[in-house]
Amino acid sequence: MAVTDEAIEKIKGMIVSGALRPGDRLPKENELATGLGLSRNSLREAVRALSLIRILDVRQGDGTYVTSLDPQLLLEAMSFVVDFHRDDTALEFLAVRRILEPAATAMAGSRIGEDELDALEAQLDAHGAEPSVEELVTADLEFHRRIAAASGNSVLCSLLDGLSGPTTRARVWRGLTQEDAVSRTLHEHRQILAALRARDTEAARSWSTVHIAGVEQWLRSTL
Repeated sequence: MAVTDEAIEKIKGMIVSGALRPGDRLPKENELATGLGLSRNSLREAVRALSLIRILDVRQGDGTYVTSLDPQLLLEAMSFVVDFHRDDTALEFLAVRRILEPAATAMAGSRIGEDELDALEAQLDAHGAEPSVEELVTADLEFHRRIAAASGNSVLCSLLDGLSGPTTRARVWRGLTQEDAVSRTLHEHRQILAALRARDTEAARSWSTVHIAGVEQWLRSTL
């Protein structure tokens, strides 16, 4: 194991064990290096790496702190990485969405409130029967984001939010080139909403799977 990797693992071990908790300030550099049996250089590299992925927060003139470790904060690092995806990996992102999105939709089925269901319906009504492709894709992102949030699982919601970006281009492309893409998307949104209103979690899961798989199958055939 590289020296820096070893340093990262030791700091991570302190956090996992509870020796360092969210919001805690790390000991002074020389004390921590001695306590962990590390050189100061390897400790600095480890701190730099962990700050990049939002585990640590380096505050100039104040010290280094463990962040809140909130899932949304930690998953921002994943969002940064997926922004650099190649077009030929869009299928892989869609495949992961096809696994996670139906699970989030089913979880939302037993938790989502009537007010949120009404808000989703109002959103669908607002863009009408013939929205532009750009309007539809924007509404689609918001529709799924709100359902994921209703799942009550912040990690799942953050993962799906990070995975949505890399598939946006494919959704726009499909809307512009596939004849019935817009009407099909609107129909599937209505079916997902109807299943959520009926508290039919399995129907909600199934329609969500159909919805994501449709984009995936279209992109696969196009490529």
